[in-house]
Amino acid sequence: MSDAIKHECGISVIRLLKPLEYYKEKYGSAFYGVNKMYLMMEKQHNRGQDGAGFASIKLDVEPGERYMSRIRSCEQQPIQDIFAQINDRINNELKEHPEYEGNVALQKKNIPYIGELLMGHVRYGTFGKNSIESVHPFIRQNNWMHRNLIVAGNFNMTNVNELFDNLVQLGQHPKEMADTVTVMEKIGHFLDDAVAKLYKEIKKEGYSKKEASAIIAERLNVAKILRRAAKNFDGGYAMAGLLGHGDAFVLRDPAGIRPAYYYKDDEIVVIASERPAIQTVFNVAYEKVKELDPGHAIIIEKNGETRIKRIVTPTERKACSFERIYFSRGSDKEIYQERKELGRLVFPQILKAIDSDIKNTVFSYIPNTAETSFFGMVKEAQNYLNKKKEEEILAIGAKITSAELHSILEVRPRIEKVAIKDAKLRTFITQDDSRDDLVAHVYDISYGSVKKGDNLVIIDDSIVRGTTLKKSILRILDRLSPKKIIVVSSAPQIRYPDCYGIDMAKLEDFIAFKAALALHKDHGSMNLVDTIYEKCIQQVKSKDTDVINYVKEFYAPFSADQISNKIGELLSSDAINAEVQIIYQTISSLHAACPKNLGDWYFTGNYPTPGGNRVVNKAFINFYEGKNERAY
Repeated sequence: MSDAIKHECGISVIRLLKPLEYYKEKYGSAFYGVNKMYLMMEKQHNRGQDGAGFASIKLDVEPGERYMSRIRSCEQQPIQDIFAQINDRINNELKEHPEYEGNVALQKKNIPYIGELLMGHVRYGTFGKNSIESVHPFIRQNNWMHRNLIVAGNFNMTNVNELFDNLVQLGQHPKEMADTVTVMEKIGHFLDDAVAKLYKEIKKEGYSKKEASAIIAERLNVAKILRRAAKNFDGGYAMAGLLGHGDAFVLRDPAGIRPAYYYKDDEIVVIASERPAIQTVFNVAYEKVKELDPGHAIIIEKNGETRIKRIVTPTERKACSFERIYFSRGSDKEIYQERKELGRLVFPQILKAIDSDIKNTVFSYIPNTAETSFFGMVKEAQNYLNKKKEEEILAIGAKITSAELHSILEVRPRIEKVAIKDAKLRTFITQDDSRDDLVAHVYDISYGSVKKGDNLVIIDDSIVRGTTLKKSILRILDRLSPKKIIVVSSAPQIRYPDCYGIDMAKLEDFIAFKAALALHKDHGSMNLVDTIYEKCIQQVKSKDTDVINYVKEFYAPFSADQISNKIGELLSSDAINAEVQIIYQTISSLHAACPKNLGDWYFTGNYPTPGGNRVVNKAFINFYEGKNERAY
């Protein structure tokens, strides 16, 4: 993606179902779980590079022995930093205590991070400061083992204020108004309540206080706790939790906005944000990795029993399509095919833009995630040419000469790697995006890849802000002297903010919004902007639960093509000699390519929760009033 946008998080939970001695005997190390968690986090590194965290719980330890460990980092390479520290700690313990070597019982008792229950988390700092305090997992500590709660998640709540007020009404005093803290405290409140009620019941049955502890662990109903806690959640979430005595869960939102997958055999249970991570790390087939259903939780009890429980009533499935287009690893079987399909389906628009002149057109892509859709685009170009060749050959018939046949068959799509990304330079220049001359060199070009006067078609997976296109890519592509530069987005126009975990928060950042605003100015319809603002203000003041996205009216007067053409004007400049045209995927083609992931609110404004509509209206108010802040 030429415009880098960030995703909230990636999660992983591993539960070892056998004693640690089993893994030492079979795999040669009692650190099997730690090693696997390192791989799980690295395989989801694409979901977070600003921070990472790891937590573990040891089962069945004696009082006075440490059973919970956590380590977090927001260093430049956080995953490597975490596991370097873990490795150093383990090696130092083994060096200082040779008797631990080969003795799994002593290792478990005395070395931190080794445990049967492990959690990993990677994040981008998309909301708030990227400080260590913002890095998951979060811990809610208590002397009662059952009341200890470790939480990490891939989520964003739209109604943090409401959830915060709920906690205050319950008598709590949360330390800050952040969705992660609020969610943890809400789950923690009902966990405390459940433990307290069980303790009273067990005491009435005649058990001692000491005996009650083990019985609470057996009777604790995690599903019931989650149902009570999640009652008023509004957002997209896949949240993971570990309880101090050994229960674990991962809960997914009712619309399935955020992804979660799991795999179980007789040795392990593993849950993650991405299927390929599980497939690769544990060497299991695609079919054996299951998707957690929306509104459900996978609950792993302390005894190893694993159940799928319905927690929140599922709504219409609106799994995030941006997961498929950009964020998730392209090695997933379904995602790979979907991205190719996105490239194939946008080809008819490309063909129209080049007047069917494939012979004088070069096809390329913007590295790196657009490469797969590029393959789909080129394959469809080949299919088109094959059909044309067949028609030409049949039209000539048996009289065709060898020279004529050769001339027809030699025409094929011209494929070149035109743009080359300089990743090291990008890392430096993002510290100061105002240095346009440096920004212009984020990409390099392959000189000689395009002949003067050719059409140049270059596909990107999405065009969000258009900043890098305007300041860098179009400038350097123009040096190749093409007649026309056609930039193709395999995703539709991004028109609305995301409030469920993607770093797209402000309307005025979107090039589609800027284009529609310019069209309103051109058409003398800026009074509509005032009207929409007034409607948004009234909605914010109202307590009506039936919330309408009034920002749709901002785009309604114009067709998608009108907005795309205006985007082309805005991204071009007098310094560019070539004609510039921008092509976006259609909504219908997006749905055809990604039929299981129909969440498209950033394209259509059709938010799956009421909180989404509140956020987009608030974002319009912020734009109108000139407030440079998030709407949630």
